[in-house]
Amino acid sequence: MTGMLQYRVVASTGGANGIGRETAALLAAAGARVAIGDYDGEAARRTAQEIGASAVGFDLDVTDYDSFAAFLASVESECGPIDILVNSAGVMWVGGFADEPESAARRQLDVNLLGVIHSVKLLAPRMQARGAGHILTIASAASILPTPGEATYAASKHGVLGYLKAVRTELRGSGIHLSVIMPTVVDTALAAGTSMGSAAMLQPGDVAQAVARTIARPRFEVTVPGYVGIAYRFVSLLPQRLRDVVLARMVPDQVASVDRGARSGYEGQFTQE
Repeated sequence: MTGMLQYRVVASTGGANGIGRETAALLAAAGARVAIGDYDGEAARRTAQEIGASAVGFDLDVTDYDSFAAFLASVESECGPIDILVNSAGVMWVGGFADEPESAARRQLDVNLLGVIHSVKLLAPRMQARGAGHILTIASAASILPTPGEATYAASKHGVLGYLKAVRTELRGSGIHLSVIMPTVVDTALAAGTSMGSAAMLQPGDVAQAVARTIARPRFEVTVPGYVGIAYRFVSLLPQRLRDVVLARMVPDQVASVDRGARSGYEGQFTQE
C-alpha cells in the first residue's frame, strides 16, 4: 500500500473529523500527499498540521459548486493533479419522518447527495482527460437497507448509490474507478445516540482501512463489515413478508431507540429553521 500511494495526491472532503480524519491520516502515513477540505476550514488546517508535512487543509463547502471548484483548484495548485478523491462529508438527522425539520431534510440532501454530485461533475472530467483516477464515496449501509428513523438520510445515501451506478456506466473504459463504501454504524458524532442493530459498532479506523483496501483493489460496492452486503443479497431473495421480519432483526429502529438528548448538540448545528 505504501508504494502504491507514494507521491500520489489525495483530496478528502469532510476530512477534519471522524472517518475523514482517520482516512487522511492513514493515507498520508502510506506516502500520499493529502489535501483536507472541510466546512470548518480552521479544523481542516489543524488536522493537517497534526498529521504532518504531507497534509494541508482548506476551506470547503461541498454544497456550494463554486466552493468545491475553488477547493479543487487550490489542491491542484499546491499539490498537483488529484489522483484520488475521498468524499467523507456527511450529516444525519434521526427521528420520525413526519417530525423532521425542513432544514434538516434540505441539509442532508445538500451535503450527502449534492456534494457528491458536485465532486464527480468537477473532478471526473479532469481524471478522464488523464485516463486515470479514483473517486471513493463514504455512503452508508442505509444505501441498501431500510432504516426507520433515518428516512431522508437513507434517501440521500440511496441517491448516492444510484447516481454513481449511472456515472460508472458512462465512465466505463475511461480508466476512472468509482467506489461506494457502505459502513454500518460508526462511532462518530454523526451516530451519537443511535442504536447499532445486529452489527457491532465500527470505529472510524475500520472504514479508513476499507478505503485503503479499496484503493489497492478497486471495487464499486463495498459494505463494512463485508458480510452485510452478502446477507442483504440473500435476504432480498425472500418473500416480502419474511424479508421484513429478517430485516427488522438486522436493522435498528431509530424512531423507537434514539437518544434525543445525546444528539441535541450535533443536530443543533443544522436544524435551525
